[in-house]
Amino acid sequence: MKLEDIKNITVLGAGAMGHGIAQLCAVAGYNVVMRDIEKKFVDDGLGKIKWSLDKLASKGKISADMVKASLDRITTTTDLKESVKNCDFMIEAIPEVLKLKQDTFKEVDAIAPKHAILATNTSALPITEIAAATKRPEKVVGMHFFNPPQMMRLVEVIYGAKTSKETAEITYNLAIKLGKEPVYCLKDIPGFLANRVMNPPGNFLAWLVSEKIFTPEEIDSASHFKLGNPMGTFGLMDYVGLDVGYNVQKFFEQREPPYKVAPILEEKIKKKELGVKTGKGFYEYPDKQWRIPPEWSKEKAEKVDHMMSAYVAINKAVQIVADGVASVEDVDKAVRLGFNMPFGMLQIADSLGLDVVVQKLEELDKKYGKIDGLHALLEPHPLLKKMVKEGKLGQKTKQGFYKY
Repeated sequence: MKLEDIKNITVLGAGAMGHGIAQLCAVAGYNVVMRDIEKKFVDDGLGKIKWSLDKLASKGKISADMVKASLDRITTTTDLKESVKNCDFMIEAIPEVLKLKQDTFKEVDAIAPKHAILATNTSALPITEIAAATKRPEKVVGMHFFNPPQMMRLVEVIYGAKTSKETAEITYNLAIKLGKEPVYCLKDIPGFLANRVMNPPGNFLAWLVSEKIFTPEEIDSASHFKLGNPMGTFGLMDYVGLDVGYNVQKFFEQREPPYKVAPILEEKIKKKELGVKTGKGFYEYPDKQWRIPPEWSKEKAEKVDHMMSAYVAINKAVQIVADGVASVEDVDKAVRLGFNMPFGMLQIADSLGLDVVVQKLEELDKKYGKIDGLHALLEPHPLLKKMVKEGKLGQKTKQGFYKY
C-alpha cells in the first residue's frame, strides 16, 4: 500500500485526542469515521470539532467552505464493526489501558480490510504487545500525537518489534500530510522519545521534594525566574494532571528497574490531589484554573540550581542515541516540538560542553545517587564519557553531537 491509497481513516475514541485527530484527518481531505462506545461521547466530540473549525474560520485560517467540507467528510458511530469495515488506516485513541487496547486491536484485526494499517496513539504503552493481539503485527505502528493534536506539531512514529518499514514510512508521510512534523522512534522503548527524555527529570525533582531537600515552590521558582519557564516542573504537572504523568512514570518503574516513582507522587494520587482539575495538586486552585502560584519568589529561586533537571534530561537523550533508538536530530526535534522548547537537550549539551555535563552529573550523583533509584539517572552515560575522552566537547571544540 502507498500513501495515496489511503482514502478512509477510522479514529477510535472521540475524546480530547480522538476528536482532534479526526478533525486533522478531515481537514486534510480524508473520509473519517469517528467511533466511541456511547452516542453522547461521539456527539460531544463532533460538537468540539465544529467549535474548533468555526474558531479557525473566524480567524481567517480556513474558509467557511472548508469548514462545511471537513464536517461533511466526518461520520460518527458507536458500532466498531461499522467504523472499521472500510478503513484503510485506523488511529486508536482510547484510554491508556494495555488490556483494553489489546482487546480492541484483536477485534479490529478480525474486521478491518487486510490492507489496513492499525495505528495506536498511546503515549507510553508497548506497540509490540498491542500488535501481538493481531495477525498483522507488521501493519501495527505507534502514531503518537501530542495534546492538543490540532495545535501541537509533533508526531512520534514508533516501530513495534515486527512493524514493517513500509508501514512506518506510510505513517510518517501521513503525519506530514496532516500538517505535522514526524520523527521516527526505531525501537519500542517506554516513553518513546519526548516523554522518555523529559519525564525522568520531573521524577528526579519529585524525589528531592520527597526527601525534603527542596520544596516544589523553590524548584519551580528557579525554573520560572531563572529559565523563563512559565509553569515550572510541578506547576506543569498540576496543569496536565498528576495522574497522567504518574501513569507514564509507573510504566517506567514496571519496565525499567531500578527506576522508581517518587513517594510524593504516590501520595498525591492516593489523596486524589491531581492538580488543576481537582482544585489541588502541588498547589491549590480554588477556581480550578491554572495561575502562577503566589508561593513562587525570586528569593526561593536562589536556593536551587535550575539546571539540575537539564543534566538528567541530557543523560536520557544520550541513552536514546547510544541505543540506536533515534537519531540525534529526531531526539532533539521531539523534545523541542513536544515540549515547546527553543533547543533540544543535545544542542544544550553541546553549548554547555560535554565535559561540563559529565562533571555536573557526577556531582549530582555524589549528592543524591544513594536516594532510591536515582543513581541510574545520574550516572553519566558511557557515550558522554567516551566523547569527552575523544575531545568532542561540543561547540568549543567544533564537534559534539553536532558539528560547528
